[in-house]
Amino acid sequence: MPKPHDFTALVIGGSAGGLAAAHALRAIKAEVAVYERSAGTMSARGAGIVMQPEVETLLNHLGMRAQSVCVELHERQQLDAHGKSTRYRAPQLMTAWDTLYRALREPLAGVCYRLDSTLRRVHVDGHDVTAEFSDGYTARGNFLVGADGLGSATRKLLASDTGPVYAGYVAWRGLEPESHMPADLLKLLAGRFTFFASSGMQMLCYLVPGANGELEEGARRVNWVWYVNVADSNLPKLLIGRSGKRYAHFLPPGELPTDTVERIAHQANASLPPPLAALVGLSEVFMQPVFDLAPRRMVADHAALIGDAAGTVRPHTASGTSKALGDAAGLATALQGWTPKQPLPTAALDDWEARRLDGLLRLSEIGLELAERSTLGTQAGNRYFEAQ
Repeated sequence: MPKPHDFTALVIGGSAGGLAAAHALRAIKAEVAVYERSAGTMSARGAGIVMQPEVETLLNHLGMRAQSVCVELHERQQLDAHGKSTRYRAPQLMTAWDTLYRALREPLAGVCYRLDSTLRRVHVDGHDVTAEFSDGYTARGNFLVGADGLGSATRKLLASDTGPVYAGYVAWRGLEPESHMPADLLKLLAGRFTFFASSGMQMLCYLVPGANGELEEGARRVNWVWYVNVADSNLPKLLIGRSGKRYAHFLPPGELPTDTVERIAHQANASLPPPLAALVGLSEVFMQPVFDLAPRRMVADHAALIGDAAGTVRPHTASGTSKALGDAAGLATALQGWTPKQPLPTAALDDWEARRLDGLLRLSEIGLELAERSTLGTQAGNRYFEAQ
């Protein structure tokens, strides 16, 4: 016989934060359904992820050790402009977005997970909340969680939304099999967190699990991110893909026009240490502009926002994923024991919101400080990829 449920939760967004919410809410006896706007297989939008306590806690709850989904690093190295390295010991665990997604998704195989579900309307009527999607599908539950990221439709429907603000720099990214790398380059990068910085740019590189979660030497992937100052006026052109489609928050692999690929290669050769310039040249590059979204409210009537839907932190904090997972865990704690026959636990929800917003604001300040130290998004740093 199916187990009784205390309430039904509708989770909008099927990435890591939404999956974490599903696990956390199921743990307090909620029936959960997840609705994801992507029409097909979810793509790796963040690539590399630094293992943080919130992620490890959830994995442990699911019966997994962090080491089972991570590549272990032993050192951190900083390269100078000529490629000479300065190293020190710094053990760290690194995973990848698709590896973590798979680890969170597979235990939810029996849970409703509906793709191609773009939220269009939210309506609250007494104890019920109804979500209507653009294809006409309607779902009804008792509580709705918006975990649909930076471009959150949930946020726009629940509250006035000024939208994300471009931070003044972009992240060029690559995620390539280590088997495609020359031996000397791999020898330099393997087992290390590699770092390079100069005015208006910063590059990070480390190995992560393979496309199917492989951890064996030779089967992993090299993940890199290259932050570069780009003026607001030049961003729109960089967001036009090879197909002519204009993207808002992410330019996926395979969509960079030929002229952009050539400009990236030229800039890499002119600005990066030779090993990192070579790495860029060996990669299928994709791009994420960096945006700020100031946190406001996380709680509405029979609904809540978590992760980037509630507010962003700069990527230098390495805490975007862990923040979403922490939001989900705390929300479940606030709702534990509640049933639709009772009033909402507003005191517990307000306390959760206050604590999470306070933490988010602190993280946001740290991220801004880290970016400013590297002259990213500031007037003091050089700018690149100027309009031609």
